[in-house]
Amino acid sequence: MKIDVLTLFPEMFPGVLGSSILKRAEDIKAVSYRVVNFRNYADNKHHTVDDYPYGGGAGMVLKPQPIFDAVEDLSTNSESGKPRVILLCPQGERFNQKKAEELAKAEHLIFVCGHYEGYDERIREHVVTDEISIGDFVLTGGELGAMVIIDSIVRLLPDVLGNEQSHMRDSFSTGLLEHPHYTRPADFRDMKVPEVLLSGNHRLIDEWRAKESLRRTFSRRPDLLEDFQMDDKQKKWLQEFIKEQEGKSEK
Repeated sequence: MKIDVLTLFPEMFPGVLGSSILKRAEDIKAVSYRVVNFRNYADNKHHTVDDYPYGGGAGMVLKPQPIFDAVEDLSTNSESGKPRVILLCPQGERFNQKKAEELAKAEHLIFVCGHYEGYDERIREHVVTDEISIGDFVLTGGELGAMVIIDSIVRLLPDVLGNEQSHMRDSFSTGLLEHPHYTRPADFRDMKVPEVLLSGNHRLIDEWRAKESLRRTFSRRPDLLEDFQMDDKQKKWLQEFIKEQEGKSEK
């Protein structure tokens, strides 16, 4: 995968892209990164990339020309065909694991990180393929959002995590939150690991994990269950959790 980032603050990225899993991914050539200051594409002598909004109003708006030229240049030099161009924007589609899995299948991604009051609308209409928000809040720019999305995508690429099963049980990958985890010691300050995890019986362990995954989702993110298709066993477990909850509320 090839990932390009268009930003006015390229100095924000080396520490993130050059560390941990993101660096490992680059080292094994699963991904290549390029961070580009799109101010370099401005066609005026002062290299300005923003201007006052037509009609008046507060703040400055990013001009279309630098973004158009930058994306066209990076796309022309792409060996992967037409790239996905992702605009980081609070008005965009809410980012989730399903979107991460979709984008992880792309060969070339270009992230556009804006600043100031907003983007010239022609950028949205004629350059961008995806508008994405990482949540219902506003940041000073798109850089942090791009880092979050890049991290969530790159870890899904083949061989990046080492164990291909690692991300398959992540929270949201199955539609549910992930089950609890434990490690040594088995008894820490009289807090004991569930016996089933010490049993060596993998069938029972898998069942415990599936049940606790559903329990955790029910207690913390019940909204995720609205669209989740449960089998008969999971439906039975859910009824258990509901009765447990009703019993606690009656005390």
